[in-house]
Amino acid sequence: MGQESSLLVNVDVGDLGAATKFYCDAFGLGVGRRFGDAAVELVGGAAPIYLLLKPAGTPGAPGLAQPRDYRRHWTPVHLDFVVADIQIAVERARAAGAALEAPVASHPWGHIALMADPFGHGFCLIQFVARGYDEISAA
Repeated sequence: MGQESSLLVNVDVGDLGAATKFYCDAFGLGVGRRFGDAAVELVGGAAPIYLLLKPAGTPGAPGLAQPRDYRRHWTPVHLDFVVADIQIAVERARAAGAALEAPVASHPWGHIALMADPFGHGFCLIQFVARGYDEISAA
């Protein structure tokens, strides 16, 4: 790439108000900017998260036959939130409306909770221990 780049995270949601409340309550984020009725910037994490209002039933991209659906779905890209205490973070996310999809799992690098937000998007909570991923890295 050669040039410095930055990361912006965009999450499509069917209800901007409910999504803003969930992500602020579950992860302690705050509203940075609002872009009319179409989007909200959330700040306070490692990268800004933009919640984008995209109504259910609309196409995800030109030429896609599958419409947006905010029931629980699979996607190859998801968010991982690194937390200091997995149990506290799980309870906070659940209180905000998230679903815990499996018991918290422990590994040599830390703990992971597989979860879903109220809009069908999967995400993980991760608590690193010791050297984190370096505990299992071959390099």
